[in-house]
Amino acid sequence: MEVKVYFSDFFEIDPSVIEDYGAFDVSLINDLPLFIDPFLLFNSSKPEYKMLHENMLKYLRFLRDKSQKKNIPEGLLKAWYMFPEIKQNWFGFSKAGNGGSGLGRDFAIALHENLNLFSDFGSEKITQSSHLEKLCIVKDKVGRDNISDFTTRLIHDFLLNYTQNFALKHLKPEFVKRVPVQNVRFNYETETWERDFFYLPFIKGDYVLLTPVDILTKDETWINKSDIVRDFSSIPESIDNEQLRAQINNYFYSILPKKVSAKDRSLAVSKVITEFPEFIDYYIKYKEDKGEQAESSSIEKVRESKAFYVEQFKQLIQLINEETEFYSTPDDTFEESMKRVSFMKHVIENNDGYRLFYTKGRAIQKEEDLQILFRLTWFATISDVNREVNNGRGPVDFKVSRGNKDKTLIEFKLASNSQLKRNLRNQVAVYEKANQTKKSIKVIFFFSDAELKKVNKIMSELGLGESDNIILIDARNDNKPSASTA
Repeated sequence: MEVKVYFSDFFEIDPSVIEDYGAFDVSLINDLPLFIDPFLLFNSSKPEYKMLHENMLKYLRFLRDKSQKKNIPEGLLKAWYMFPEIKQNWFGFSKAGNGGSGLGRDFAIALHENLNLFSDFGSEKITQSSHLEKLCIVKDKVGRDNISDFTTRLIHDFLLNYTQNFALKHLKPEFVKRVPVQNVRFNYETETWERDFFYLPFIKGDYVLLTPVDILTKDETWINKSDIVRDFSSIPESIDNEQLRAQINNYFYSILPKKVSAKDRSLAVSKVITEFPEFIDYYIKYKEDKGEQAESSSIEKVRESKAFYVEQFKQLIQLINEETEFYSTPDDTFEESMKRVSFMKHVIENNDGYRLFYTKGRAIQKEEDLQILFRLTWFATISDVNREVNNGRGPVDFKVSRGNKDKTLIEFKLASNSQLKRNLRNQVAVYEKANQTKKSIKVIFFFSDAELKKVNKIMSELGLGESDNIILIDARNDNKPSASTA
C-alpha cells in the first residue's frame, strides 16, 4: 500500500521541488521538534526577513505602550497576547498530531509584566536591536515554545503568502483551496487582528503552511536563559562599564554557596538579572556579536533533523511498507501494538534498520525521537493513537485505544536513561492504574554491549527476565552483519 507521511507524499510532488523553494518537507502525521528562531530573522542578510523582525518589534512596542496601563482588561489581554498555536505549520512541541497549547494566560501575564520591567524596550542603547527573547528569558513560564508560537503569529502573513506562492506555482489545482484565515495581520488603527483569504495546500479538512528552512532551529533559540547561566563568566568581561562589571561579579559570587550545584548557579544568575536588569542587554549584545554562529549552528541542526526525521524515517517506513501483513488489524490493541513493536524490532535488528538511529556515528540521544519515529509508523490503523496521555498520574508515551474497554499503553526508553530501573519498577504500573488497563508494553533500545549488560542486570534484579511485554531492541552498530550477508 502507498504510505503518506510527508507534505510531498500527500500533495504528490517531488521533495526536491520543496527543497529548491527553500522550504522544509514537513510530516503531516505529527509535529517535528523544530521551530522558528526570531534571532535568525534579525541576523539575516535578506531584507524581507529583517523587515519581519522590525514588524515584530513594532507590535511589541505597541504592547509596551499599552502595558503602561497596568490593569489591562481581560478581553484585551486575550486579544493582544493570548493566541492559539498556528498548528498548520506542523512544527513545535505537540505530543500528539499538530495541536499544541498555544499562548495562554501565564504567557500573557508574564509578557505584560516584563514589558513593565524593561521599560526601555524598543529604545535600548547597548544592543543593536530590541529582541522578543529579552521579554521571555526572565520568567520560568515563558520558554522556547512560547517564543516560537509568538514569532509564528507575528509573521503569519508572510508564511501564508510564502505558502500560497508555492501552491499556485507547483501544486495540482485539486490540492489547492481558497480558505479564510483568522489573525493574519494586525491593524494598528482599529487595534484588532484582521482576517483574509488565501489559496493554500488543503488536505484532511485543513490547510498546510510551509516554512523556510533558513529561519528554523532545534533545541533552543539563540538567545536563551540556559546560555546566560552557562556563559555567565564570559558575559561580564564584555561589559565596558568597569564599575558595573565589578558590581555584577561581586554580587554573583557573594550569593553562591560554597558547594555550588547547577541549580544554585541558575538561581544566582536570576538574582543578578533582578538586581541588575541591564545585564540582559549585555548578554544580548554578547549573542549579537556571535550572530554568525547562530546561523551556522541552526543550519547544521536543521540539516541533521532533515536527515533523521525525514530521510532516515522514510527508509524505515519503506522497509515496513514492504511487509503487507504489517497493516492487517488484529483482534485488540495489545496484539496490534505488539505486532508493530515486534516488526520494528525485526526491521532494526535484521534489515539494517539500526543504521537509521545514528547521525554522524552518534546514537540517538533523546527518547522523544523514538516516540516520533514510532508515531510515524502508525498509519493504516483503526485504533486511536495518542502520545503522552496524562490521566492524572503523569504522561505515558503512547495510549493505543479502541473505546474505553480496549486500551494498551506503550513506553519507550533508552537503556542509557539514568532512571530506567525506577521506571521499570513503578512507572507503567502507575500508568496502568490511572488509565484503567492491565495491558502495557515496555520497549528498551540499547546501543552498546555495556547498555545491554546494564539492562539485563536491572531486569534480573527486578525479576523481570520472563516478562513477555518488555521488548529489548538491539540497535548496536558494531560487528552487526548486513542482512544481505548474514
